[in-house]
Amino acid sequence: MSTAPRLSVGLPVYNSSSYVAESVEALLGQSFDDFELIISDNASTDDTGDICQRYARQDSRIRYFRQPKNVGLAPNHNFCVEQARAELFKWGAGDDLYHRDLLLRCVEVLDERPEVVLAHSYTAIIDGAGQVYQANEYPLATSAAYAPERFRSLLNDSGGDDDGGVIRTKVLLRTAMKESYHHADRTIIAELALHGPFYQIPDWMYFRRDHPGRAERSHPSVRARCANMDPRRGNRWLNPAPRLFAEYIYAYIRMIGNAPLTWQERKECYGHLAAWMSRRSKPHHPVTYDFPIAKEQPVIDVDAVVPGRGGSRARAS
Repeated sequence: MSTAPRLSVGLPVYNSSSYVAESVEALLGQSFDDFELIISDNASTDDTGDICQRYARQDSRIRYFRQPKNVGLAPNHNFCVEQARAELFKWGAGDDLYHRDLLLRCVEVLDERPEVVLAHSYTAIIDGAGQVYQANEYPLATSAAYAPERFRSLLNDSGGDDDGGVIRTKVLLRTAMKESYHHADRTIIAELALHGPFYQIPDWMYFRRDHPGRAERSHPSVRARCANMDPRRGNRWLNPAPRLFAEYIYAYIRMIGNAPLTWQERKECYGHLAAWMSRRSKPHHPVTYDFPIAKEQPVIDVDAVVPGRGGSRARAS
């Protein structure tokens, strides 16, 4: 492509051979096609690289990179952003699926609403066969006009997969991006929300696959999850557990100080943070981040709405 596309989609992958073809098909078949697909292979030891390179030879929108060694999930995600050429950016996953109009709807929102920094849809959970078994609610107040209210909600509530939304690249680059301490996946969303509101398309268009090999299931302990994000975290002497938790808290302090807030907004955010820390210090108030399930479960035919379902994956074989 001689000119920059509207959207860069980053697809960090690692040993995703079971599902990566489906995920790539679901992206390449989107009704919005003015995007580049940046695939960063984190030194996979299975057939992931071969599959992705076959797609790259067939579609000029794909740029394939292979890391010389496993750099960890966080640096691999950030590498995709560093390679992006577009004004909008989205992270994908090598095992998830997408409604054919997801990118189109998200880009339309960002074009129509200049104040919005991130657009996404509701999340439905799919099994290994790609069938929906749970649709989630989105209870977060990320659409609020007032930054402290968005921050309060993200501190205290659960839900959403906003790190998979379409984000304004210039805003993403102002954040610390993906880091590797405890719950770093939560802090990046909170930091983005301090820069502006999000918009949730009121439909289930993102299909997150739950399977035994998914990172959060195969790395159950805090240290294992952090080391999966960055292998250097596996050294317990350089990265003791108190440091992994302290960096998590400090990230909130830092982002409030760096965000484009008024003095009053900054003060309120620090107040919400202090109250949240006080609650977390009480053992009889455990903190859980379970995703809320929609009270009325919709009927979703994934095969009908996701590109590549029904046999077209054969063209990359």
